[in-house]
Amino acid sequence: MSSEEGAQRAGPGRPEPEDHVAARVKIERETRGWSTVKLAEEMAAVGHPINQSAIWRIESGKPRRRVNLDEALGFCKVFDLTMQDLTGPPGELATPRIRQLVSEYVQMTLEYRQLRAAIDRNQMHLHEIDAELNAYGDKGPEQRGQLDELMQREERAARRSLHPSRTHLRNRAQLRNRQEPPAAD
Repeated sequence: MSSEEGAQRAGPGRPEPEDHVAARVKIERETRGWSTVKLAEEMAAVGHPINQSAIWRIESGKPRRRVNLDEALGFCKVFDLTMQDLTGPPGELATPRIRQLVSEYVQMTLEYRQLRAAIDRNQMHLHEIDAELNAYGDKGPEQRGQLDELMQREERAARRSLHPSRTHLRNRAQLRNRQEPPAAD
């Protein structure tokens, strides 16, 4: 095939999905803050090598370079897209900033739900402990006094152990616990 025929095949008469792929590759790459070199490295890592100049020609060449099926599959893997997403119109909401914000929002929402579930479990356990401690304190003034005194001691000890000046001691103790062999029975 002559270079003129190749340019004609890659030119204005090409299928619209190929233009979508070129736009999507550029959007996805820029959203991640990747250079064409970084994208080429990522493609090689998933088993679909392509050099960075080919990526630039796909995104910005005049005429744009065509994408073969192996490369399209690689872009789908690297960007975690379906082939339909890769070849479909990128749309107005696919600007790099909006995609970044959506990604951050989803990630933070998942983290929030995990933290919320941990807080809820913690709160349930605290209520159970509180009920048991109150039952003990309700047995009489002596038990209530013991409970109050023990609670104050534990709170002071916890505050002291969390004080920043004691960080080095906690770190040393943790290191010692990891290095000590288990006691023989």
